[in-house]
Amino acid sequence: MVFSSVADLTSALAGVATINDDRITVSGTPSTDLVDRLAHTAVFGATPEIKGTARWVILRLAAHVGIRFGSVHDLYMAMGKGEAGGFTVPAINVRMMAYDTGRAVMRAAKRLDAGAFILEIARSEVGYTEQRPHEYAAVMAAAALREGFHGPLFLQGDHVQVALKKYQSPDRDKELDTLRSLIREEIAAGFYNIDIDTSTLVDLDKPTLEEQQAVNCDLAADFAAFIRRNEPKDVTVSVGGEIGEVGGKNSDVHELHAYMKGFNAALAKRGKDLVGISKISVQTGTAHGGFIGPDGKPRMDVKIDLVTLEELSRLARDEYGLAGAVQHGASTLSADAFDAFPRVGACEIHLATNFQNMVYDHAAFPATLKDEMYAWIREHAQEEKKPKDTEEQFLYKARKKAIGPFKSQLWNLPADIRGAIGKSLEDQFAFLMGKLRVNGTAAVVKTHAGTPGPLLSLEASKKAAAGTITLEERKAEGLAD
Repeated sequence: MVFSSVADLTSALAGVATINDDRITVSGTPSTDLVDRLAHTAVFGATPEIKGTARWVILRLAAHVGIRFGSVHDLYMAMGKGEAGGFTVPAINVRMMAYDTGRAVMRAAKRLDAGAFILEIARSEVGYTEQRPHEYAAVMAAAALREGFHGPLFLQGDHVQVALKKYQSPDRDKELDTLRSLIREEIAAGFYNIDIDTSTLVDLDKPTLEEQQAVNCDLAADFAAFIRRNEPKDVTVSVGGEIGEVGGKNSDVHELHAYMKGFNAALAKRGKDLVGISKISVQTGTAHGGFIGPDGKPRMDVKIDLVTLEELSRLARDEYGLAGAVQHGASTLSADAFDAFPRVGACEIHLATNFQNMVYDHAAFPATLKDEMYAWIREHAQEEKKPKDTEEQFLYKARKKAIGPFKSQLWNLPADIRGAIGKSLEDQFAFLMGKLRVNGTAAVVKTHAGTPGPLLSLEASKKAAAGTITLEERKAEGLAD
């Protein structure tokens, strides 16, 4: 499946594309087998040269048919003005079986003529799924190319999050520099949508809302200014802010005002013409990964404060021109909950854990592989276990950590198993897209897509392919929906 050399890869492109030094001329349509081989090589190629070349070829074959990376900023600004709306954009975290999961997303979107959806990966997920941004971008582009989806793809850096313990330690500067490096890497890979999460630094013990949000506002503004200095020419990266830690106290309108006033003032100090955020993440009663019962299954009795979500979304639009409020931690909600989000005006919803659950718990998923992964978890992921956790709760919360170490086995499951799981995922994505009313949004996305970003050079692609996942990143704690 994986190309053994650049020469082997180049030879396989005969009749489809010709490579001359760092230029490529596309003359035909790649077969499904060729796209599959390119995708696998982009991830599992033996050297950075082979992996980087495969990624570079994928992005140019995709661009040839109109698949480019873009920003939702213009679309969200149109939503803030009332020129677009009536739907809630699903932001989908692709963790397991990334290529097959990405293909399932593309089939669902194509089937429903949906264009308003986001593919994202959080800072913590980069580590435990072992997917650096450039790899993730190439795989999602390959998935779109493989399934015949045409149009912009919106890649998002989810929870670019400051770790509270590190911020309060002597490693503060190192932590902030690490986040800046990640942002720079994401933008270079085509992630033109970035969610800044400094809500971990909100201090509810302070006497006033302004003081509680002060560090959150100041650091968010600092990162937003950094993004503006590093975004490509003619591309306005969509930046999201967050006012309250998901899983904690529910947000209210006073906190939103305090955050927006503090953030806007802090950003103005860094440049009077800097573009601010396009959306605001709030807490309405959910938790990342869901609330887990003693049996290791997500509870279905979670109550979302829809009144607050509607109020905050309306305020974000009317007072600050944003697209609205963002709902996190929602993938494990009951099926009948999702049509409420567009009804109350939520602009975006983050969905992750249930897709991972669907893979692990699928009838076709090999029991022997699952046992092997659980054995690995018991040996290597004990840091995830809390004193009061049952064994089932521990395994449920920790099994995300096995995705990276078993990445090759997951990608190379037999075709019939991958097909069965992929079909279930496709049906779930289609269901959610319908409930969130993004069916038929390809046209509005085309109207407000903005300018696509530049494609990485061959040399830059090879250099990026040399990036590895560090031990610190593998062990990193952080949020992902």
